[in-house]
Amino acid sequence: MSNSSSISHFLLLPLADTRQLQLLHFCLFLGISLVALLANGLIISAVACGHHLHTPMFFFLLNLALTDLGCICTIVPKAMHNSLWDTRNISYAGCATQLFFFVFFISAEYFLLTVMCYDRYVSICKPLHYETLLGSRTCAHMAAAAWASAFLNALLHTANTFSLPLCHGNALGQFFCEVPQILQLTCSNSYLRKLGLLAVSACLLFICFVFMLFSYVQIFRAVLRIPSEQGRHKAFFTCLPHLAVLSLFVSTGISANLKPFFISSPSLDLSLSVLYSVVPPALNPLIYSLRNQELKAALWTLMTGCFQVH
Repeated sequence: MSNSSSISHFLLLPLADTRQLQLLHFCLFLGISLVALLANGLIISAVACGHHLHTPMFFFLLNLALTDLGCICTIVPKAMHNSLWDTRNISYAGCATQLFFFVFFISAEYFLLTVMCYDRYVSICKPLHYETLLGSRTCAHMAAAAWASAFLNALLHTANTFSLPLCHGNALGQFFCEVPQILQLTCSNSYLRKLGLLAVSACLLFICFVFMLFSYVQIFRAVLRIPSEQGRHKAFFTCLPHLAVLSLFVSTGISANLKPFFISSPSLDLSLSVLYSVVPPALNPLIYSLRNQELKAALWTLMTGCFQVH
């Protein structure tokens, strides 16, 4: 029997058993992280520098890009380090820090996607009141509320998770520190606190999900009432990037955390965890820039300007 006071480090799940596969995973993570850093960095720079992009939609997109950068920088460097040096160790303090920032950025992304639902709802359903309902001060307050809520959620989960006594060793079934994996190491007599922690998360997720569902029901009803087919297509494709990012985020998260226990395996768990924690930050900028002509033009101007300077 051991408790948290006697544990100085945790053992993370190795990405592969052989040295060749470990190096392959290192190269794969390096490629994904570089793509995510470059793509999200370009979006942040384009929105910050392009004055014509200083609108609510692009303001929230900038915040979303920041959360994607945070997710990548929180878990990928340690995974790459462990693959390169063939180790599984992460310190107790390092695990707590990684868990806090991962929950913080994941929560911020979910709350920002919820706020962006409201932005799309006002844009489609109440276009005449868009500037009134989503002024610069309102947008700043909504973004600040999303970040503050994510901070409090991460603080609550980290404090509660690491205050529970650990009785089942220090080996985690994940390549990064995650709340469900650490809860599996806790003593059975602390199940009430575990349930309370999960209940808080479930309530937050459910409230945001209901709000997003209600928003899109209203959006689709408004789109169907548009008389011209061209107008309906334009309104629908305005929401398509957000809907695609939201679907990717929610579906991968549900697949990783709510899969049936009888189909669980280390390789499947690892693949799903990479799918929901590493892949979305790299794909989100691509999804948003594919059909957005304003953003593509701003990115092109930014890149050509950099090349001309050099």
